[in-house]
Amino acid sequence: MTTTERPVPRWAYRLAHVIPFLTLPSGLWRLGLVFGSSMGMLDDNGNPAHLVGAGGKVYVVSLTIFSELVALTALGLVSRWGEIAPRWIPFIGGRRVHPYAAIVPATLGALSLIAIWTYGFRDAWTDHFIPFAGTGWKVLMLTCYAPLYLWGPALLVLTWAYYRRRGGSLRPVTESVGGV
Repeated sequence: MTTTERPVPRWAYRLAHVIPFLTLPSGLWRLGLVFGSSMGMLDDNGNPAHLVGAGGKVYVVSLTIFSELVALTALGLVSRWGEIAPRWIPFIGGRRVHPYAAIVPATLGALSLIAIWTYGFRDAWTDHFIPFAGTGWKVLMLTCYAPLYLWGPALLVLTWAYYRRRGGSLRPVTESVGGV
């Protein structure tokens, strides 16, 4: 197992591994739509809403996979590949990752996630939200999507830990791992 230059706090390591699980419930909920369930959603006429055609299903599956892959990038903030680019990456493989090359996109991503989920669910607790066949269906959907509210703040905290570990001092590290 390869280690990072400086020790990763245990809480940061755990948080990085939790982040992909924050996107999982919403992805599973969306997959219910792909497999033919309306998941309780109603169309404008009050009928169960279903995905129509292969295009909508491909989009929902792609969105689900993309969301999970983006969430998995949080692992780079606690892994060796967040410090040294993997050799298989063209042009930069095997080179050091400048800390701000991770800090800036992670910070912007975290702030974007906070804005997206705050805006996207601004009406979730009102009658101006998606119409559902019953309260249970709405509760299920909100329960599956609620962890996404934590994704942005969790990534922001994890980015702060990465900054403290790697960006706080941009001088080369000469001490051994573990601070000995």
